Amino acid sequence: MHEALHTLLRRALGASVAQQRRVAGGDICNAWRVTLDDGRVVFAKEHPSGGRMFEVESQGLQWLAEADALRTPAVLAVSEHALVLEFIESGGRTDTFDEAFGRGLAALHAHTPPLFGLALPGVIASLPQDNTPEADWATFFGQRRLRPLTQRCIEQGRLPPETGADLDALLRVLPERVGPPEPPARLHGDLWSGNAMADVHGDPVIYDPAPYGGHREIDLAMMRLFGGFSPRTFSAYAEVSPLADGHEDRVELMQLYPVLVHVALFGGHYAATARRIMQRYA
Repeated sequence: MHEALHTLLRRALGASVAQQRRVAGGDICNAWRVTLDDGRVVFAKEHPSGGRMFEVESQGLQWLAEADALRTPAVLAVSEHALVLEFIESGGRTDTFDEAFGRGLAALHAHTPPLFGLALPGVIASLPQDNTPEADWATFFGQRRLRPLTQRCIEQGRLPPETGADLDALLRVLPERVGPPEPPARLHGDLWSGNAMADVHGDPVIYDPAPYGGHREIDLAMMRLFGGFSPRTFSAYAEVSPLADGHEDRVELMQLYPVLVHVALFGGHYAATARRIMQRYA
């Protein structure tokens, strides 16, 4: 643990580290379960060159918490190099976890921001995320999500140059492909199973967001991309907030952004998947 984190804990929480244990906290940061000398236990993660990453995450967690829908860890302290959060002890999923998660996610999405986007900067994994607001979803999805990331992947050499033509063809018809108009939903933005857990009471918790106002099918599509969520979760969501006609046919389209994130981070077979999705919906 770097001295900058010790300093943050002393300054913000008025306590020193009595014990520290490394825990899972993602591929980018070092993460710790920290016991302070006053007996409190906190979760802390650090990065020597975090930039605005931790400030963005802290603001995003607080923005999600405003909805009072799904539990998020409370932000205790933040600096350029570290973030300190409430430590939430994990527990086993109860018989009611899946339904509670689905209903809670529907409640989160129902707290609609005024526009698609967010008046906060964005980060997903280690990548910048342009949250500049737009009035409609097709414009935001195309110009603030798909185009910047596709261009980045082409410049990295992880997508061939002709992918630009695939994207242009998709963007021309995107307003017809994204379904009926809906108000923006308050999205987690990176909702795979590794960013959700059950606390000791079996209640759902979400964390590590990349939030913004967007189409609610984005979170649901991300949940399907790598699995880990029960069909009961999606059924409970739909009971509270039914989805528009044709939503099953849009799942892959809504998965295109996280697929492009994986192209930018890892390359490999994700590149072929991204091009196939573009060509399918164009």
